[in-house]
Amino acid sequence: MFPSDTINTLVWWQWGLLALVPPAIVALYFLKLRRQPLEVPSTYLWARTIEDLHVNSLWQRLRQSLLLLLQLLLIALIALTLLRPGWSGSKLIGKRFVFLIDTSASMSATDIAPSRLDQAKRQAIDLVEQMEQGSAAMVISFSNTAKVEQAFTDNRQTLRKKIELIAQTNHPSDLSEALRAASGLANPGQSGDPNNPIDIKTAEAQPADLYILSDGGFSSVPTFKLGNLTPYYVKQAAETQTNLAISAFSTEANPEKPGRVQAFARLENHSPREASVETSLYLGSALLDAKTVTLSPRDEKTHLPGTTGVNFEMQEIESGILKLQIESKDSLIADNTAYAVVNVPRPAKVLVVTPGNEHLEFALKTDEVQKIASITFAEPAHLETKPYQDRSAEGAYDLIIFDQCAPKEMPACNTLMIGRIPPTDPSASPPTTGEAAPGPQRATSWSLGEKQNQPIVIDVNQVHPLTQLVQLGNVKIVAGRALKGPLGTVTLIDSDVGTLYAIGPRGGYEDAVLSFGIIDYDDAGKAEVNTDWFRRRSFPVFFMNALKYLGGIRGSLASPNIQPGSPAVLRTATPVKSILVTSPRGDKFDIPRELQNTFIFNRTDELGIYEVREGSGDKISQQFAVNLFDTRESDLTPAEQIDIGHEEVKAEQGRQTARQELWKWLTLAALGVLIFEWYIFNRRVYL
Repeated sequence: MFPSDTINTLVWWQWGLLALVPPAIVALYFLKLRRQPLEVPSTYLWARTIEDLHVNSLWQRLRQSLLLLLQLLLIALIALTLLRPGWSGSKLIGKRFVFLIDTSASMSATDIAPSRLDQAKRQAIDLVEQMEQGSAAMVISFSNTAKVEQAFTDNRQTLRKKIELIAQTNHPSDLSEALRAASGLANPGQSGDPNNPIDIKTAEAQPADLYILSDGGFSSVPTFKLGNLTPYYVKQAAETQTNLAISAFSTEANPEKPGRVQAFARLENHSPREASVETSLYLGSALLDAKTVTLSPRDEKTHLPGTTGVNFEMQEIESGILKLQIESKDSLIADNTAYAVVNVPRPAKVLVVTPGNEHLEFALKTDEVQKIASITFAEPAHLETKPYQDRSAEGAYDLIIFDQCAPKEMPACNTLMIGRIPPTDPSASPPTTGEAAPGPQRATSWSLGEKQNQPIVIDVNQVHPLTQLVQLGNVKIVAGRALKGPLGTVTLIDSDVGTLYAIGPRGGYEDAVLSFGIIDYDDAGKAEVNTDWFRRRSFPVFFMNALKYLGGIRGSLASPNIQPGSPAVLRTATPVKSILVTSPRGDKFDIPRELQNTFIFNRTDELGIYEVREGSGDKISQQFAVNLFDTRESDLTPAEQIDIGHEEVKAEQGRQTARQELWKWLTLAALGVLIFEWYIFNRRVYL
């Protein structure tokens, strides 16, 4: 069977030089003298001499020689090798190609060995090999974000190298950003840069073929216009898939058994058959408990996974790392392990500034409040002291409650104002998102209307965390004022005279303002009760909500779960300028402080436990976990078609149809002939 095509690797004059080699070899055999020093009878010596004279004749017929045949065969193999013979399954017809390679978590599945991503990379390289001379291609990897690995180039070696360097991620999958990046040069009027909000006009359309190498585990993109892009969806998946996954894992204190902790997990079966799996719970490296659970199969009609829950009961745990693991030999190992970090709860640091309010103090000194907050009381004169000004400016407090008083400058934390509004400074403007934590700030645009007697509450926002379970239908208010806040203010309590309670933004902080006081003071400084609210059950609930929401208190025993690629919002026990975060792999990241004494960490690419150290200290102050917990990524069933705009792109089963080269085998054959010729020559056979 002969190769279907060849590739010329030499120019005409180089082929001319190579063509001169066979005649030169034959000419050498015409002129070659074969003399061997042997002792023979005289008559035999004369016979050999005559024979040599015949060989030296230019027109003597060439004698049979194995060496000559081997040397000519070697030259023929070298010439054939330089033609690069081979088979090509097909050629990509076109001038521009865009290869989108999915790197989301599901592409690490091993139903195709060694993984779906490796298969996609091999097929992308095969497609590069099928490109015609002069064609150019661009390579984009994508998960929930897109990355241009290589801009348009006709250098196949560069394209192959960039494709081989594409790395697996644990992120979810989103095709929309990758499509925007791909359309930049194919459709005029679009920049193609997902990070650039400004479209850059292109001179003219440059059509391109768009190859999407993925398992289709993403949402459709109905609003995208393909324009001059011609899509092809190359499906990456085996015929059958098996996967069991941990889709949720959390811990809570057992309300029925004080002192005990419960761990909850939800498992999913994305396989068409019922499965039993052993679940093991570890505290650090110590096994706490193990259970075997049975999961129903995936519903073939709705494609919903079979689910079941499993719970473990433990003794009280103040801190530690819980690990849940399922023993399943499936195609995706990323969702077989989950972590939950149990940190020692840090009480919120709250300062209450009041001239004296026994009802307020009573609501903030209950046993439940003491569990979640460390509260300090101070009089309004404390606002003028330097220790307060320094601590409030550096974000030492999580929440400050101002009762019947207001600071000259707003602190670097959330606030609750009772009977007063934040100071107004028309020249001040709130900082933009992402700025470093500033010093004291002034709020803007808060105002109070005229005093109105006996306002009637007509509505309470039961959705917002600040007013959940707060009932004011039977509460009497002696006097109140209508409240107006800055842009973005949310009304929480409304009355017949206007808003009585609202929350508004201030840079990275929030200010909640209650326009009527619990106790008011007349012009002579005499205290007067302004409401009977403190006699209702909703009064302590109101302040508990404020402490939890404005004080940033976690409701769960464990740290909140973070998915790969999502930012982690961290807070510290003491004000520090930066924290050091160490990833599960050991990489270290220095994170500066932002507003509200928070630290935003975005490098959550790895699954596992991240360690946090405050300032220059070596001691671990807190930890948090990153888990997959993504049903779409755990469902390894490939999409048979993807929807882009109004076009349905059906899947094409990926096949390796790239050119198969023969030159390597011909080179080995030529080397074998050379070795055999050397052997024949040294053994003096048929010389």
